[in-house]
Amino acid sequence: MIVFDFSGKRVLVTGGTQGIGLGIAAAFAASGADVIVSGTRPTAQDYDDDLARFTYVQARMDEPADRARLVEAAGPIDILVNNAGQSHPDEYSMEGYSRVIDVNLSAAVELSYLCFPVLRERGGTIVNIGSCASFIAIGYAPAYTASKTGLLGFTRAVADQWARDGVRVNLVAPGFIETRMTAGVRADERMSGNTLRAIPVRRFGTPPEVAAAALFLASPQASYITGQSIVVDGGLMLR
Repeated sequence: MIVFDFSGKRVLVTGGTQGIGLGIAAAFAASGADVIVSGTRPTAQDYDDDLARFTYVQARMDEPADRARLVEAAGPIDILVNNAGQSHPDEYSMEGYSRVIDVNLSAAVELSYLCFPVLRERGGTIVNIGSCASFIAIGYAPAYTASKTGLLGFTRAVADQWARDGVRVNLVAPGFIETRMTAGVRADERMSGNTLRAIPVRRFGTPPEVAAAALFLASPQASYITGQSIVVDGGLMLR
């Protein structure tokens, strides 16, 4: 069994206050890392979960000034996890479309660019959190689909460019995970049933299962892996 040891490493997880982000942050912390998480609320105490084990920084991913402030507050990091993301109730409006692209894609791009110098210096790595929507279309969510598809392309491009600098970049693509974002699907008996029938393992995934893939890609055990994606979906994409 591989046991990950991130003692002495500093990790920045955007959107690490809940759901998949919290699962990833908690797993890194349990493996010895010093973890910084970002969120949109004023303080860590404004969240339901106990975030005391992390350093909390308020940062709105749709605000370039907040992105820059987050990187400055995080200081020298070894691992960047671009997890923060959102959907919008009307992605067929330019307002909704632009907001999702800004948060899900542009923020990850800018944070990667801002963190690159220190990651190059420290032999660091980036793990982007994509989605099955990086590979398949979600008709009611064109912006979410475009942002996650774009994040996959960005991952591959910068992995190619930055490999010579010793910075690895990979992506984890979750399927239906037990988070706030999927709560509506899971609460609706018809939607939940249809979704589970499409997933060969017949259940929703959990944040720790996504975290395991993220920690692997960030670990020395994955030192020969870059520009790749790991799908964590219970077999959904086999359909």
